[in-house]
Amino acid sequence: MQLDSLSWFPGHMTKPRRMITAELGNVDAVCEILDARIPMSSRNPDVDELTAGKPRLIVLNRVDQADPEMTKKWAAYFRSLGCAVIETDAKQGGGVKQFSSAVRTLLHDKIASYEAKGQIGRVLRVMVLGIPNVGKSTFINKVSGRKTAKAEDRPGVTRGKQWVPVDKTLELLDTPGILWPKFEDPNVGVRLGFTGAIRDDVMDMEDLASRLMAYLGAHYPDALTERYKIAVEPGEPGWELLEKAGRKRGFLMSGGEVNTERMARILLDEYRAGKLGRFTLELPEENA
Repeated sequence: MQLDSLSWFPGHMTKPRRMITAELGNVDAVCEILDARIPMSSRNPDVDELTAGKPRLIVLNRVDQADPEMTKKWAAYFRSLGCAVIETDAKQGGGVKQFSSAVRTLLHDKIASYEAKGQIGRVLRVMVLGIPNVGKSTFINKVSGRKTAKAEDRPGVTRGKQWVPVDKTLELLDTPGILWPKFEDPNVGVRLGFTGAIRDDVMDMEDLASRLMAYLGAHYPDALTERYKIAVEPGEPGWELLEKAGRKRGFLMSGGEVNTERMARILLDEYRAGKLGRFTLELPEENA
């Protein structure tokens, strides 16, 4: 599929949207899980409309793979929009202990209102949203200390509605990850491809890897030199960098041609596993 015109809306995406709308009246707040490497690209633009008026907690997940200075900037950006923010590495459990207190701080006025009505200890319910493969189910499992939410490192695993208790006064509503009908900015689809939020089988992997190489070559050249032992020239095209790395790794076919498809998959696998370093692929000022 051409990355510049990536647009689709699978039929199974409409059901979660209806479920979110139907359940919104049953929750006190909305928790939105974002990928700290691509906070804006991993944010479904329909969520604001779907959850209008509900207090919002933003979880910047996978901070262990993002540039720490950029994560600070993104946290400040979302706080400026009126959202509460926590930073987590859900896979290892980093930061997840902040969640319960962050929810209660966010809902301080609502809790006080409940208590004024004699509803002391009333269960708070939080809807957890996120696009595919941002680590939503892993986050829920860590927060709740259970293995209730099914988690796999591929998009689209969570199915249907699941209520997950965290403690006696806090429950989470797990929801399926939903994408949106069309990416207005083609770079959004590319960034989602980098992180694996879009299935690889609908992407041109060599084109995708070339774009990642070009970005890393321009912004983090030392990381490529260290990992793949290649020299990175200023402005060098991503395709050439991909070939260089493939040649260095010995991925050669008959006639000495580089197997760029194999190198593309290796690059994307290693990037997603955090083996290249900690990178943030978009900046808050780009959304100013």
